[in-house]
Amino acid sequence: MQSHQAGDLDAAERMYREVLELRAAQPDALHYLGVLCHQRGRSDEGVNLIGTALRITPKHPDAHNNLGNIHKECGRLADAEACYRRALAHGPQHYNALNNLAVVLEAQDRLEEAFEAYGKLVQQAPKFAHGHYLMGMFLRSNAQCIEHVEQSVECFRTAYELDPRNVRALESLGVSLYALHRREEAAQVYRDWLARDPNDPIPRHMLAACGGAEAPPRANDDYVRNVFDSFAESFDEQLLKNLNYRAPEVLAKALAGVLPPPAGDLDIVDAGCGTGLCGSWLRPYARRLTGVDLSGGMIEKAQQRGSYDDLQEAELTAFLQSHPQGCDVVMSADTLIYFGALEEVLAAAHQALRPGGWLAFSLELAEGEDERVDLTPSGRYQHTRSYVERVMRASGFAQARIDSEVLRKEGGQPVVGWVVLAQCGHPSGT
Repeated sequence: MQSHQAGDLDAAERMYREVLELRAAQPDALHYLGVLCHQRGRSDEGVNLIGTALRITPKHPDAHNNLGNIHKECGRLADAEACYRRALAHGPQHYNALNNLAVVLEAQDRLEEAFEAYGKLVQQAPKFAHGHYLMGMFLRSNAQCIEHVEQSVECFRTAYELDPRNVRALESLGVSLYALHRREEAAQVYRDWLARDPNDPIPRHMLAACGGAEAPPRANDDYVRNVFDSFAESFDEQLLKNLNYRAPEVLAKALAGVLPPPAGDLDIVDAGCGTGLCGSWLRPYARRLTGVDLSGGMIEKAQQRGSYDDLQEAELTAFLQSHPQGCDVVMSADTLIYFGALEEVLAAAHQALRPGGWLAFSLELAEGEDERVDLTPSGRYQHTRSYVERVMRASGFAQARIDSEVLRKEGGQPVVGWVVLAQCGHPSGT
């Protein structure tokens, strides 16, 4: 278990199996080996191992909770819910199971039940900072009135007071204040944060996002890395809460309309792969599927999915520039929303594609006919169609299809984005 907690999965798996050679029905070894197998992308094996452990110790709430986590992360929400309810039946004070139950109820759009579970969580575990943070996110994401956003402010304040390491709560506090048009208060949150930690890239970027400083041409690498490293463990959970998160699916279907039937013969780059949500869509087409991301935490999660032949912790533009004509497809789901200026990265994508190759990516939509890029209070950039069209032409993509699609919701409202699809010109220029 010490090796497992330290991240030495090879040693941990070897020792769990040694325990099971000595005693085949040792339930803790079965349970934790099951968790480890899921972490290594062998989720079915993990389910079977934890199921065996539960037949031996059927009233073990931690095992029921961890089995639920596997089902949740595999998208089997009803199975996950059943596991969390069993965990709570055998351990009514198991607040991690209650936390997870609230998440899957929200993911199933059972909002009243989810709200009740979050409320019970903060009552039952008032010192559990993450519970207050999740309640704040729920209130803001599903706000029915301005009072819900105001209540989210108090939740984020409490979460940060209980755990000053929870910078996501502080960042979310600023976003909620801005949403309430309390812009100076939002800016002051980030100024105070910068005063405490002047080297932290997150408050510097967010101060610019709420208008308190000049907007940079793109999000700083350290900002992106820090945000997503801290977000890695709960990234899929946050997306689960929003069943309308559609960017990977929408981009994959756009590509399916122009690529030949899947034959496993293309070299594909998932640019900004995150936890690997695009991997299962791209795998049938790929001879070699490479995931690239700045965040080491995200790369570790993507590794567990088992979809990729190679995973690289690297800055996206530099990676593409270093692989001229190295791939047939570049796909980038909700990654270029952290780029304001797109000129360099799109030129790098064109350079990385072989003649006839395809580029597919998503952006957030900025309204207006002018060429404009806006840094929004979320910390992400929005682009107008005119700007995207000009940069695509300048980057070598003579023709690009740019469609508007709802890619997810935020604050209870749909977020409309651009879905961009373009082909790298053939040597003949066609």
